[in-house]
Amino acid sequence: MLNWSEVGVLFMSNRKNKETSRLWMNKILLLVFFDVLTVLAAYFMALLLRFDFVFSSIPTEYIVAYAWSMPFWIISTIVVFYLCRLYHSIWKLASVAELQMTLTAYMILAVVYSAGMLFMDMQMPRSYYFIGYVLSFCMTTGIRFSYRLLRFYTNSHAEYRDNKEHDRVMIIGAGSAGQALIKEMINSKKIHTQVVCIIDDNPNKNGCVLEGIPVVGNRYDIPKMVGKYEVNRIIYAIPTVRGEDRKEILNICQDTGCRLQTVPGVYQLVNGEVSVSKLRNVEITDLLGRAQVEVNMDEIFSSIKGKTLLVTGGGGSIGSELCRQIAAAGPKQLIIFDMYENNAYEIQQELKHKYGSKLNLTVLIGSVRNTGRVRSVMQTYRPDVVFHAAAHKHVPLMEDSPNEAIKNNVMGTYKTAVAAARAGVKKFVLISTDKAVNPTNIMGASKRLCEMVVQMMNRQCSNTDFVAVRFGNVLGSNGSVIPLFKKQIEAGGPVTVTDKNIIRYFMTIPEAVSLVLQAAHYAKGGEIFILDMGEPVRIDDMARNLIRLSGYTPDVDIRIEYTGLRPGEKLFEELLMAEEGMQETPNKLIHIGKPIEMDDTVFKKKLRQLDEAAFRENEKIKELVAQVVPTYHPEKAGKEERT
Repeated sequence: MLNWSEVGVLFMSNRKNKETSRLWMNKILLLVFFDVLTVLAAYFMALLLRFDFVFSSIPTEYIVAYAWSMPFWIISTIVVFYLCRLYHSIWKLASVAELQMTLTAYMILAVVYSAGMLFMDMQMPRSYYFIGYVLSFCMTTGIRFSYRLLRFYTNSHAEYRDNKEHDRVMIIGAGSAGQALIKEMINSKKIHTQVVCIIDDNPNKNGCVLEGIPVVGNRYDIPKMVGKYEVNRIIYAIPTVRGEDRKEILNICQDTGCRLQTVPGVYQLVNGEVSVSKLRNVEITDLLGRAQVEVNMDEIFSSIKGKTLLVTGGGGSIGSELCRQIAAAGPKQLIIFDMYENNAYEIQQELKHKYGSKLNLTVLIGSVRNTGRVRSVMQTYRPDVVFHAAAHKHVPLMEDSPNEAIKNNVMGTYKTAVAAARAGVKKFVLISTDKAVNPTNIMGASKRLCEMVVQMMNRQCSNTDFVAVRFGNVLGSNGSVIPLFKKQIEAGGPVTVTDKNIIRYFMTIPEAVSLVLQAAHYAKGGEIFILDMGEPVRIDDMARNLIRLSGYTPDVDIRIEYTGLRPGEKLFEELLMAEEGMQETPNKLIHIGKPIEMDDTVFKKKLRQLDEAAFRENEKIKELVAQVVPTYHPEKAGKEERT
């Protein structure tokens, strides 16, 4: 039963719908009325033009024929206009599509009029039909588009009159996205903006007008035009441009001091989601200059759908994103395994809220260091694929607690891999890092040991494909530099950078995870997949850009302080060791490093020794690791040549 409040809501809703329908019908009737007047006036004007605007010169039979034919012309016009949906369009937003509809309608009318003339056998001057037809088209089109023109000039006048209350906006890009934004801004009464100019690098568009707004130059004209047109807000509306071009244009815009926004990516543009409501502020990721990552979603979904997947460290930054993308692919079951209950709870609630009962989700608490717990989970759920993301990753902290890096990263990986093999897991994917290449810190060395564990397991277990995926830093991950910089900026500075010349490879978390899933699809066993991270970024440049994006000036409002390289930290990271070589995959952003040959028996013996040493809190654990990982050189940390 409905309560009285629900009855009231329904009543008001029905009333509102009736009012809307009545207004719409009134608009249609008004258009029909104008169309009737247009047909009458157009063909009467045609007669007058034929006889030099002297009404008395028009023969009586022509007047009679005009009067007899008008009902046919009027009815034909209204029917054809209705069928061509000229009474359904929103003419205040009329554009090329509405013009095409009008042209189509008049092409049909030309055929109908010709048939009518033959049927009625009217004796009228030949020029009468042609002139009447042209006049009718011009008047019909003029009436419909005049509403938009009137609205445009009315809004423009109001904008100039209330100029102080409006943002003066520059649009970057005279393409479809830019046009969509301009149209919405012009026609909306709720958006307090005035688009004053457009920038586009296409020289053929310079000097042209888009939706009444002039295209005034290319990217290098932005600073000058900001001053000339008194711009205080810039909207970047080129979702398909190359990463390097986007970076350059946004840097130019950023230097103007204007508020900077951007449209969504190309996928949203295709889906018609470009609008003012979708605009977002430019973020540090937009300034990386990287091309958009492309993956084959069909391949990824096919390798996940209907399968049971387990993610260790599923509550972490990488692990949680893995869970999000896996959940979207429709797995048979998703198992999240994490030792931190708060992290696990957060991703659990997020996925439950989004998918509800559609997702078979299991969240388990436990540590990969616990042999019995890991073995029990694997035997109970028997996953098809395991993504091993559980790890300690903070470089300075691991330098102070090296034994924990061995216990968690190395032995945790070994125990999880062994349990996976015994449970019949088909694929085991290790999340590795560029710090595993020629490591100068214990965290990187421990991840290199993890890669060696995976390669050994692959050689010894024929039923499970063991692989590793290696990539650089991800923006916004737990413990990464971006959240730290944001906190320091919020506190008023200083922003701390270890070295002015330090560089890193960066990728967004969703991008990195999508490539991990793609690599897992390619996995045959034993590979170390290496993700193309694009061009490296200076941390100093990133800090300065982030300060500017926050509305401050580096070294003026917010000071940058250089603290020196931390223990175990490099000036630059590598993704590939010289001896690994490089193989291509179907995805140009994913490469394969060749496995390095080693004696598995010796390596397994060394693992046991490391396990025992870590358990006893051996102070010389780093020296023991260096014996197993020949490329580990802790003494080189912070000693690279500065350029």
